[in-house]
Formats: sequence, C-alpha cells, structure tokens
Amino acid sequence: YRTLPYPTVPYRTLPYPAVVQKCSSGIQLRPEFRMQSRTNMSFLHAGRHAMVQTGRRAMPSAHAAGMSMSTSLSQRHHAPGCGCGCQHGHQHGRQRGHQHGHQHSVHVHGVIGKRFVSNEGIPQIDIPKPTRELKVLKVKKDGVDILHDPLWNKNTCFDNAERDRLGLRGLLPPVERTLEQQVGRVMRALRREDSDERRNMFLQDLHNRDETLYHRTLVENITEVAPLVYTPTVGKVCQEFGDQYRRSRGMYFSTQDRGMFSSMAYNWPHDDVHVIVVTDGSRILGLGDLGAHGMGIPIGKLALYCACGGIAPHRVLPVMLDVGTNNTELLEDEDYLGLKHKRLEGDEYYDMVDEFMKAVTSRWPNVVVQFEDFETSKAVPLLAKYRHIYRCFNDDIQGTGCVTLAGILAACRQAGDSITDLRVVCAGAGSAGLGVCAQIVDGMVEAGLSREEAMSRFVVLTSKGAVGLEDGVNGDPNHKRGLTEDQGPWVNAGVSDGSSLLETVKQFKPTCLLGLSTVPGIFSEEVVRAMAEDCENPIIMPMSNPTHKSECTPEQAYKWTDGRAVVATGSPFAPVELNGKTFIPSQCNNMYVFPGIGLAASVAGVTEITDKMLYLAAVACADAISDEEVAEGRTFPAVGRIRQVSHQVACKIIDEALRVGKTTKIPSNMTEEEVSEYVAAKMYFPQYVPLVDTTKVRS
Repeated sequence: YRTLPYPTVPYRTLPYPAVVQKCSSGIQLRPEFRMQSRTNMSFLHAGRHAMVQTGRRAMPSAHAAGMSMSTSLSQRHHAPGCGCGCQHGHQHGRQRGHQHGHQHSVHVHGVIGKRFVSNEGIPQIDIPKPTRELKVLKVKKDGVDILHDPLWNKNTCFDNAERDRLGLRGLLPPVERTLEQQVGRVMRALRREDSDERRNMFLQDLHNRDETLYHRTLVENITEVAPLVYTPTVGKVCQEFGDQYRRSRGMYFSTQDRGMFSSMAYNWPHDDVHVIVVTDGSRILGLGDLGAHGMGIPIGKLALYCACGGIAPHRVLPVMLDVGTNNTELLEDEDYLGLKHKRLEGDEYYDMVDEFMKAVTSRWPNVVVQFEDFETSKAVPLLAKYRHIYRCFNDDIQGTGCVTLAGILAACRQAGDSITDLRVVCAGAGSAGLGVCAQIVDGMVEAGLSREEAMSRFVVLTSKGAVGLEDGVNGDPNHKRGLTEDQGPWVNAGVSDGSSLLETVKQFKPTCLLGLSTVPGIFSEEVVRAMAEDCENPIIMPMSNPTHKSECTPEQAYKWTDGRAVVATGSPFAPVELNGKTFIPSQCNNMYVFPGIGLAASVAGVTEITDKMLYLAAVACADAISDEEVAEGRTFPAVGRIRQVSHQVACKIIDEALRVGKTTKIPSNMTEEEVSEYVAAKMYFPQYVPLVDTTKVRS
C-alpha cells in the first residue's frame, strides 16, 4: 500500500465525529476533536478503497474495528447537498469510493464508532476506480521480456516494489503513473491524429504494446473509440491491411496447412480460449471479397468482446481461414498477405472448414465459434450444419437479425404500434437480409402470429427487384435467374416479381423499410416520401455499412418525413437538428448483442444458441432503453451503457439455457438473481494486477 501525500498527524484524542480539513501543509483531522488515547492516523491508498491505519495495523475502512459502511448512512449523508455525484444504488455498500466521470476522484465516507466521516468539501484524492481485490498473476518472465509482452506490460504503472521484483529497475523512466493517467495520455494523443485511419493505427500500436491499457481506453471511451476499432473505420483498415501490417495477431489456417490444423492449434500459447471469431474474408462488410485481408474484422470484433462483453483478452482468438480469393486486384497485389489462388469451392471448401472446427474444438472443447462475414452461399449451410453440434453462431445472420429485432421492438414502441402490425420491405436478400427477416418473423410468432401470416408481412428485394409473383408483368427476373433455396420461401404473391423499390412501397404500403443492400442512396426521397404518405411514423433502418454504403442518411430520413420517422442505422451518424428539435439516430450495431451472446456461452457453458435465446436477447436489449433515451428518439441504449446491455443479454440467454437444460458450467438450480451476480462477477474489467515471476519463487 502506498501512503497518500498528506501528513500523518499525532493526536492525544480522536474526534467524535471525526472530520478532515485543509491546512497549509496538506490535510489533517480537526484538532478540536479529541479521543482518550494517543494515536497516529493516516489515510492509505489500497487500490480498492481508503484504508485507516492505527499504530502499525492497517484496516480496511469498511471493516476496521469500530467502523462500518452502510448504504443507508451513505445515502443519508449525501442527500441532497453532497454534490459528489455518487450513485446510491445497491452497489454503494460494496463500493467505498464513488465514480466521478473522468476525474476518478473519491469521497471517503464511513463512520468511526457511530460517527460519520467525510472528506466532502476538500481537495479530492486522485486514485483509481474502486475494484475487487486483485489476485496475483504468476508469469515465467522478467525484465525486458515483461515489457515486450502486451498481456503483462504496464508501462509506467509498475511501482518500485514490482520493478525490483521483476528486474525492471532502470528499464523504465522513474516516474510512476496510474492507469487512469495513462488512459488520459492515450486519449489526448489519439485526438491529435488527423484521420480515423491514423487513429486506428495508433490504437493498433497500443494494442500491440499494452492490452490492459488498450481495453481500459475502450471501456472508458467506448462511444468515441468503438467506431475507430470497428465499423465504419475497420472497412478501410481491411482494404489497407497489407500496407499497414505490423505484427501478427491471431491465427491463419490456410489451404497449404491442410492435414495439420489439429497440431497447429497447439501453437497458440493460451490454453483457455473461450471465444473464436473466424472469417474466410469472402464478404467483408459491404466491400466484398478481401481474402486474408479480412482479418481486421475478427480482430476488431474481439476487441469489442473484451471491452463490451467482459471476455478477458487472453481468452479470445481471431482466425482467418485462407481459402484463397477471387479478387483479381489482390491476386495481382505484391503486398497481399494471403495465398494467391482462386477460392476453394464445393466439397474441398467444406472439408477444410470441417477440419478447422474439429481442430479448435479438440484443443478447446468449450470454445464458442462466431462465423463472421462469410458469403451467403456458404454462411447459411455452415450454420445449418454446425449450430446443433458445436457452440457457434453466425453474427451476420443471427446477430444482425437479433439486434434488428431489438431495434424493431423499440421502434414499434415509439411509433405506438405492435410488432404484429408491422409490414416490412427489405432491400437486400443476402445472408444478412434474410437472417434479419427470419429473426423478425420469430418475434412476430412469439407475439402471437402464425409463421405463415408473419412471412406474408414481408417483401424482400434482390438486385433484380422484388421477389414476388411470377406473373410476367416485369419479366420475372428473379424466377428466371433462379431463386436460391433460402430465397424461395420469401416469395410474396402480393407484388409482381421484379417490381422496383418505389413500386413495391406504393403497392405494399410498408410500415418499416429495412436496408441491407449495400447500395448507397437506394432509399431515395421519392421512396421515403411515398412510404410516409401511408404511414404516420415510418420506421426507416438503413443498415448497410460502412457509412458510405448506407441506403440513406438519418438527416434525409427525418427531412423527407418532416421529422416523423423513427430511424436506426448500421453505422454511427451525428444527431440531426430539424425545425428546432434534435433527433438522435441510434446505431443498430451488432455489438449490442454479440458480446452478450458470447459472454453467456463462455461463463455458463451454453451448449447451443437457440432461436428462443436470440429472441430473448433482442427483448433484453430493447428493455435496456431508459425513458430518457426513448424521449431522445433513440431505439437503442446509449453506447456508453454497452456493458450493462451485454450483462442483461447474457443473463436472459443463461436463464433460458437453464430452463431447457443447455448449460454445463453452472448449477441447474440457479435463480435469476444468482445468475445476474454470477455473470457480473465473471465479466473482465481491464486493470493492472500484481505480477510474480514464478522462476524466482521458492516452492
């Protein structure tokens, strides 16, 4: 423990009540209060909360003899003029310090004997956020090897004792910084960069040096930083992956490694991997086939798993399945990092994916595999093949569908409608588009509609127009080209096959317009105004990303509907001012659900992600919106509350898994309250922990 820079003051007596005051030499107890025995007293910084030292014995402020910390006392002495901004919820009794935004200052509250102690009105002590007691981590490294390992490196946060213990003295500047100070320094440097691409590179460099600092920066600045590590910036990062490559992260399983996947898996240094995000690079966002350069997607996704979902960074693994690429530019690019041959197809492709799945589940039997950005023709059969065998899900099909259903539920609430009254036109009939529609149908069925009736409420459009009745009016382009097995069930006899988006809107009169086409501007002014003529509060969701692929902008949607639209987007957009009112469009981003899904499977051993679990995850996300956020026009909670949302999503999934007997890591009789506490306790929070070099510890 480190003594704070305030003088230890001798007393003949100790105050009843004891109150601290500012003096010329620092902070001391007011001398007018007295006690029966001579005592030395100083406040110590214990990392978790203030400590009181009497004589030689240090005691936690909430557990020391004659002292107690209670919620009721804290609340009574804060209201209403405390001004500390602390929260008085059920956690107060367990947190001795209170959070103050980015100041990380602490009010010391407690009682000595039966009297209240407060530092209200005096300079605040700049100490880290209160945390749980930290376990010592054993490492088999010391000296410069520690500094070069991003999992263990703390930069200037190593204190003198640890520098001596790990052989670091002289290898670092002598100054000691707190984690909060380092986060502040990172953000100041990040904001000095002149483009989002350069900011992403800055964060990549930080990730490669110090994972704890990187993830703490994300957690505390998630609204500002998430768009830099994932959409929309990650699309540009993938396009420039070969030029920007600095350090390998994750694993690459390629066609030249066939037959060796199982042994390769043991090259990964960590034995307890909980989540794998894997892509074959065939459909990266709206950018198409980027081959091995699509690796930026799993890396970015897993950064959000750690920051938003509370999965520790040594328990995640990004993977690239390099099956080749059909992108001619990449095949001719001398800086392309993947194998330069055409993509595998047919049995050869599926056999390679089979070998991969068997290899990783053999090494890590409880791992959750998330399929990411696979082209539709591969994504759908892979999900159908594996979802009942392994712990896996497809984020583009199930994740996008789940988060869109959450947005739909919230939007219906705002528009004063029920999901059973919804009529949907979806521009985009790929894996994401059909997956979203299927998830919304599941929600309608849960609300009471038959599946047949629910599916009749949808019209989906391909690049050839509406998938409709084969009546020859428009030449039946979809039927002539041939509908895929997945598109066939979505034929709507209420519209002619090949009808344009505008014709479909006028004929079908939708209440919701979904955009998953990656065709920028397809939601034109004429289309949106035609929809608004027959719908009081049209729900408009241009979901394609990156930003430049969006079907329309929120500003256009609000303007063309005279501010009546309920808008959610796939990429982040700024608030819109219209007619003296501020509209805040929510980002319908998968990060509202996939971290919670992975967290549930990770901590509870959920053996299968069922459709009912996905529906409940959507409900949990929609229910997480506060009244204030609804009043602002949001259809999703503020991104700053993303960890709370992930917690709620995980709890809902685990509750359902317990009900149907699909958990392996927790007792089957856990209550909802116990599940909530268990999940919260298991969520990783980035903070430095004490390190011990086991090679120097005597057994």
